[in-house]
Amino acid sequence: MSLTTLPPAQPVPLCWRRSFPGGPEQARNVRRFAGCLLDGCPFLNDVLLAADELVVNALRHTKSGQMGGSFTVEVVRDGGLVAVSVTDQGGPGEPAALDADALAESGRGLRTISLTAASWGWHGNGEGRTVTAVFAGEWAA
Repeated sequence: MSLTTLPPAQPVPLCWRRSFPGGPEQARNVRRFAGCLLDGCPFLNDVLLAADELVVNALRHTKSGQMGGSFTVEVVRDGGLVAVSVTDQGGPGEPAALDADALAESGRGLRTISLTAASWGWHGNGEGRTVTAVFAGEWAA
């Protein structure tokens, strides 16, 4: 077989995963982690905002924010798509994009993600869940 008869190479999705201890200071470390991986991403600010919101929710609403807790962040780039996922240690509620009261000091994170991401969703239960936001756009060559 000659090299000229091989099909063109297809781009391979890139995937990075890292675990973090469950402290509020870790949101900054997650933004730095994702920002370094996605240098040149035209919608990087939206991805970083989503990562921050997902981390804060994991810390605020699940066992990941308790003493000894942890969470895992996964960043996937596949062509023009970027997915950021946060896997927590579970909690009593289910993630939902709600319309917060105008005077509320919190409660807008998943609603903001739902407006900026191409899609978002979650799977899991009270023992652990993963929340993912997917972004799409054209990257410069």
